[in-house]
Amino acid sequence: MKKINKIKIVSSVILALLLFTSCIKDDDYGTPDISITEPNIPLEQITTFRAMKSLYDQAVNDGNATVVIDDEPDLYIEGYVVSSDKSGNFFEELIIQNKTDDSSPDNDPRLGFKVDINVSSLSDTFQFGQKVYVKMDGLTIGETSGVITIGKGDAVDVKQIQAAEYKAIVIRSNEIETIIPKVTGLADLTELDENTLIQLNNMQLNRFEMGATYASESFDEFDGLRLLESCDSGISMIMQTSTFSDFKSLVVPQGKGNVTGIFSRDFRDDFNVLVINSSADVNFDSTERCDPMELTCGLASTIGSGNLLYEDFEPQKNNKPIVIDGWTNYIEAGTEAWEGYSSTSSNASLGRSARFQSSSSGDDSNIGWLITPAINLDAQDGETLRFKTSNSLSDSSFMEVLYSLDWDGTEAGVTLATWGVLSAAYVVKDTDSFVPWFNSGSVDLSCATGIMHIAFKYTGSGQDTFDGIYELDEISIDYVE
Repeated sequence: MKKINKIKIVSSVILALLLFTSCIKDDDYGTPDISITEPNIPLEQITTFRAMKSLYDQAVNDGNATVVIDDEPDLYIEGYVVSSDKSGNFFEELIIQNKTDDSSPDNDPRLGFKVDINVSSLSDTFQFGQKVYVKMDGLTIGETSGVITIGKGDAVDVKQIQAAEYKAIVIRSNEIETIIPKVTGLADLTELDENTLIQLNNMQLNRFEMGATYASESFDEFDGLRLLESCDSGISMIMQTSTFSDFKSLVVPQGKGNVTGIFSRDFRDDFNVLVINSSADVNFDSTERCDPMELTCGLASTIGSGNLLYEDFEPQKNNKPIVIDGWTNYIEAGTEAWEGYSSTSSNASLGRSARFQSSSSGDDSNIGWLITPAINLDAQDGETLRFKTSNSLSDSSFMEVLYSLDWDGTEAGVTLATWGVLSAAYVVKDTDSFVPWFNSGSVDLSCATGIMHIAFKYTGSGQDTFDGIYELDEISIDYVE
């Protein structure tokens, strides 16, 4: 029996060796050739990202959704890969930009495109930082999810480049370059920065999302949306992480530091997002956070029957600055103020409301304060605050509800006073629908003493990525009689 088993084993080994040898000799199953023949593309056939974007912009100005490049058979663009799907946070797309850093003159802006390809695991073929040439003949430039995209398609839609053809369209070079992200502030980002690699310094996860994973909470359907905020300006941005990423279950670091990713738009093109290549791109190494002072009385279980202040803005004039006795409508930066507003459109106001709109202001910065009259918290008990908010594509602009116990009541003293956050109050978010109005909840003020002022502060600018609209109405401060 033992002899027979040995014969069987030897026979099996010989058979395996014969099969292995036959596989090696078969060209169809040979070892893949991973070498790259450096493409020889004449300089005169290479055009710029700016030229391609200009063609798309002209098509949009002419009322078209896309532009089809069909009359330049030997036209290429040259760019560098700044995305990687190795960690699963990008899917069937390459993000390429035209520069390795941002040191070129202003007349050569740094630009990026998304290339839509019906292939997964593109990082097996295209490395981060790899130079590529995209053959533009027969391709379509349009917009998907709010960013400029290259693919196949027609005068209406941008569709994916298919697996059988993408290697002949997106051609690899042997060059692997070091990509230096653009170090920028959130307020300085524009549409030109979309599809490019940026670095944001002195950032942290919003304090109300501490302990959250990147994308494995019960409410994360397709993407995890985590609110990052700047410790320098207070401006926020959503970090978007796919629920298919391999780091989705990691907890977002809870310190502060820098984060690097692709500046983009969410799937429905409602708000700005930052998409990282991997969790290693989040370097929140400092344990010192920059959380603001907060009033932490929480939400009240009941509302008192007495009223200290109620304002619904009905007497105000449309598109004119709010003017109410005892209130302060202060412009800290820019030319815009809180104004009266009335609309019956899809984003209807509540009769007449207060609105802040920085769109088309032309200002590099818009900061406006609408501050209530003084409230003496020692004169009664059980004080609460209620209000309603709505927005229209807030585009990373934001509104805060602040309080001060030491403001002197003058405009000159606004920025000198100590302001804290009424953290229990719900303010409409960038990710909320722009149609409904949202209740703040009954914010308990009764754990504070002294003279309080409450401020509704808007921060934005005239730039497209930072020019949202916030509306405010039905402000009520009540107390227990």
